[in-house]
Amino acid sequence: MRVLFWSELFWPYIGGAELSDAQLISALSRRGYEFVVVTSHCYLNLPDQDQYKGVPVYRFPFRTALKTANLDLLVAARRRVADLKHTFAPDLSHISPSGPSFFFHLHTRTAHPAPVLITLRGEISAMGMAAQGALFSRLLRSASWVVGVSASVLDQARQLLPEIATHSSVIYNSQETPSLSPTPLPTESPRLLCLGRLVSEKGFDLALTAFAAVVKRFPHVRLFIAGDGAEHTALERQAAQLGIRQALDFLGWVAPDAVPSLLNSVFLVLMPSRTEGLPLVAVEAALMARPVVATRAGGLPEVIVHRQTGLLVEKEDSRGLAEAITFLLEHPETAIRMGHAARQRAMETFSPERCVDAYDLLYQKLIREPSG
Repeated sequence: MRVLFWSELFWPYIGGAELSDAQLISALSRRGYEFVVVTSHCYLNLPDQDQYKGVPVYRFPFRTALKTANLDLLVAARRRVADLKHTFAPDLSHISPSGPSFFFHLHTRTAHPAPVLITLRGEISAMGMAAQGALFSRLLRSASWVVGVSASVLDQARQLLPEIATHSSVIYNSQETPSLSPTPLPTESPRLLCLGRLVSEKGFDLALTAFAAVVKRFPHVRLFIAGDGAEHTALERQAAQLGIRQALDFLGWVAPDAVPSLLNSVFLVLMPSRTEGLPLVAVEAALMARPVVATRAGGLPEVIVHRQTGLLVEKEDSRGLAEAITFLLEHPETAIRMGHAARQRAMETFSPERCVDAYDLLYQKLIREPSG
C-alpha cells in the first residue's frame, strides 16, 4: 500500500515533530508500506530529491514561494506536486502540518484523489494554524480522519471545527526505550536540564528566572541548557543580568543518540513550556527515570502525572517552578520515586509498538474504507 507522507520539515531537520515522523515512517515501512515523503526546503542546503533509509524524499521551495508570492515558483511547485501525486498514485495521503506548505496539497487534490489522514503534532495556536483561518479549516474538512498527538491538541482542533469529532482520535507520540540503563540520580552535585530548541515557546527564560532563586539556596546546583535556536543570545544576556552565568552551561545541539547519556547525568528535567503538543523530551526523561518539573502546557499533563512522575505548575509561573525544583532537591527520595514511576508509565503508555499498531490499523481502515 502506497502512502504519500507530507511533512512541513523532515530529516535532517530535528525537532519533536520531525523525529516522530521519521520514526513512524521507518516503522511502517518495515510493515510493508511504501512511502514517498513530500517536504519543504528551509535553511539547510539539501537536494530536491533524496532518500531517508530507502524512502524517497522530495523537497520543494514551498516556504520561499509563499513568502515571496513568486508566481513562477508557486506554479512550478504546484505542478511538480501534482506530477508526483499522479505518478506515485498513493492509496493514502498522510499530512503532518506544522506550517503553510499544506496549501500545495489542497491545490493538487484532484491530481490523484485519495483518503487523507491528518496528524496534528502541536498546538494549533503555536503552529500558526489559527492564522491560516479558513485555509486550515478547509484542510481539516478534507480529512477522512484527524489524529491529535494529545487530547489537548485534539480538543483544540475540535473546538475549531466541531464536525471532526466523529472521525478523529488521539494517538500518543512514542519513544523507544534506550539500551542505556538509568543511573541513580546525582544528589551530591545535582544538575538540572532544559533540553530543546531555544525558542520562546519552550520558556527557557522562565527556567533562568526560577534557577536564579534556586541557586541562592543550593549554590552547588548547575543548570544545563541543551539545544540551539533564535533565543540563544537573549538567554545568555538574561543569565548574565541575573548573575547566574557561572552556574550555567550552554551545551549546544545534542545528537539524539547522545540524549540518554546526558539525561543520566542530571537530577531532573525542567520544561517551562508555553505551548506543547506531546513533547518527546518529557517521554525521554521518563524513560531514563528522571522526574520532570513542567508547566501545564498542551500535552505535558498527559505525560507527567502531578506528584507521581513529576511536578506541574501553571504557565508563566517562574516562582512555582523554583518552588517545585526546591522541593525535589530537598526531598531526593521523592525525586527518585517519581523517576521510577515515570519510567514504568512511559514504557507502557508511550511505547513504539502501541503507536505504530494504532497507525497501522488506521491506515488499513482508511485505505479499505476511503469514506472513513
